Amino acid sequence: MPQHSMGDKPFVSMPQLVFPGPPSGTNSECEHTPPSKRVSLSAPLSQPLCQPEKCGPQAAQEVCYVAAGQPGEACGWRAFAPACLQAFNTPRGFLLFLCVASFLQGMTVNGFINTVITSIERRYDLHSYQSGLIASSYDMAACLCLTFVSYFGGHGHKPRWLGWGVLVMGAGSLIFALPHFTAGRYEVQVDEVVGTCGANHSPTCRDGASSLSSYRLVFMLGQFLHGMGATPLYTLGVTYLDENVKSSYSPVYIATFYTAAILGPAAGYLVGGALLNIYTDISQQTELTTESPLWVGAWWVGFLGAGAAAFLIAIPILGYPRQLPGSQRYVVMRASETYQLKDSNHEVTSNPDFGKTIRDLPLSIWLLLKNPTFILLCLAGATEATLIASMSTFGPKFLESQFSLSASEAATLFGYLVVPAGGGGTFLGGFFVNKFKLRGSSIIKFCLLCTLISLLAFFIFLMHCPGVPMAGVTTGYNGSLLPEGHVELMAACNLHCSCQPEHYSPVCGSDGLMYYSPCYAGCLEVAMPGPGGQKVYRDCSCVPQNFSSGFGHATAGKCTSTCQRKPLLLVFIFVVIVFTFLSSIPALTATLRCVCDQQRSFALGIQWIVVRTLGSIPGPIAFGWVIDKACLLWQDQCGQQGSCFVYQNSAMSWYLLLAGVGYKVLGSIFFAIACFLYKSPLGSSDGLEASLPSQSSASDNPSDLQEAASALRIQSNI
Repeated sequence: MPQHSMGDKPFVSMPQLVFPGPPSGTNSECEHTPPSKRVSLSAPLSQPLCQPEKCGPQAAQEVCYVAAGQPGEACGWRAFAPACLQAFNTPRGFLLFLCVASFLQGMTVNGFINTVITSIERRYDLHSYQSGLIASSYDMAACLCLTFVSYFGGHGHKPRWLGWGVLVMGAGSLIFALPHFTAGRYEVQVDEVVGTCGANHSPTCRDGASSLSSYRLVFMLGQFLHGMGATPLYTLGVTYLDENVKSSYSPVYIATFYTAAILGPAAGYLVGGALLNIYTDISQQTELTTESPLWVGAWWVGFLGAGAAAFLIAIPILGYPRQLPGSQRYVVMRASETYQLKDSNHEVTSNPDFGKTIRDLPLSIWLLLKNPTFILLCLAGATEATLIASMSTFGPKFLESQFSLSASEAATLFGYLVVPAGGGGTFLGGFFVNKFKLRGSSIIKFCLLCTLISLLAFFIFLMHCPGVPMAGVTTGYNGSLLPEGHVELMAACNLHCSCQPEHYSPVCGSDGLMYYSPCYAGCLEVAMPGPGGQKVYRDCSCVPQNFSSGFGHATAGKCTSTCQRKPLLLVFIFVVIVFTFLSSIPALTATLRCVCDQQRSFALGIQWIVVRTLGSIPGPIAFGWVIDKACLLWQDQCGQQGSCFVYQNSAMSWYLLLAGVGYKVLGSIFFAIACFLYKSPLGSSDGLEASLPSQSSASDNPSDLQEAASALRIQSNI
């Protein structure tokens, strides 16, 4: 990690430039402090930067000398602040704990939930649009809390807001796992004889069978708490890092933070996929296998672990001070970014009391709404968030349908894609901004380039893997194609079997067709273990024998997909993910640089509201509704519609193509207009960083600070 030459060590004293407004405007603390007292606060620096008799009244830039390492900057909990903890009281130390918190948030919200969504649908009889509503509850909570948290938290004790947020997030994880302990055991009929022809009995239909779907309210509550707790992370956490590191290193710090947030979902997919191989009722033995469509894995274990870890990581975050020791070394840069704004906004935002009361909230919102670059970046972020949230929620389901995989295999495969693509893209985005010293409109041009490349890669969804033919759903029992949407499970070969649609247990016939269950395949004999450990059903009247007379056999589970396009699809999906995340940190950096310093936390809060309201919230709900339209075979639970069993791969690919291309085109347009309208604040860090002396030399030599103040004064008169 790049670091300043002084490192993170606190120093004795640091001069603070204060640029007061007009006499009738704001009053700074320095204006009411006699010069002699101000100088006495720091003996080594006993002279102001500019003598009034030499510089004239126009250069009445005053200097306050602020001592670093004050008691209020110690790391600890109230009076308990041992010296051994001060080694972590640095930007790197805070970044470490913040990364762990974002890792847990990403692993829980964007990893575990997206991994287990299919299992939850199966266990609690949910539709895709209902699971999309559960996913969107996180963003709904964030929208309700963002204004309050970013506005008041931006002027408050940021680490305490962050710590309490992590605690709330941990409580949400525990509540999300609660239905497993209150819904009773997962009861499913697995008797091998029941599924065969002639021995299939009607299931007992209970009135309360469909009441399981009401548990979606508990899941929504857990997600709501997740959203409340995570709100400070990506607003106050980002600005706290930006305030305590050099502005040129800020993109790298923020990229590291966001990379941890991206690696979290990747770990969630991998760990969650592994947990799905364990039966949901750990203490209970079952005859089901992971290949069975009735299998439900231990989806709840990850939420218990994440909740406990969140409670632990919140403790050190709560111990950090309002301001890290040594952060005053960046005061020249911070002052330049706000003082040099030559518009009416500065006269308002430069007031030290601005933004501390609820009365200033409407004006704060209005100042941001008047910033066209900020609005366009928000809209571009909303288009990207729609695709990210939707693909994160239904990406494993897409892979499961296209490649005929189990839920755990699809989640693990999607995790392998997200780890290098999402994490690497996020970190490289911040690295490129710092490496190539991108500033102003150049950052937005970089975002535009990434969006255009991912737009082109989206056309891979013109291709799709053909679905495995299923007798009575996509093809007839005699091999002829069925009209789209026409399901006819009964045929002459299984009329005598009295099969029930509630018993869904797909088998792969020796003829390459997949059948709804052994009963619908007309299998008479009880399953016997095959060479690979899979159960084999024999004497299946609906399965023709290819090489001899008599009936064929069927193997338990879905037929294996023989799609030759699988490697190409995975490669281009990888490209889409890489370039989508590659623009995330540059876009965030551009947002921080196009607003006033005092409004950065609030601007990020407003941006997240726009992103969630227009992107993350409606995205999964709309995608879930569209994916439901591609369903060919619905679960039948005593006459009531359950979750979807079989999807039409071609329709699913076309829906993703149209949605992806549409949103990417909109994002490209927003980035292009933002690049055209972008105006870097006069005197911001983009233009001043090269002209200012290094912080180490400036802190040791007051004459260098005098030159820096002169440079700022000259630019203020341009």
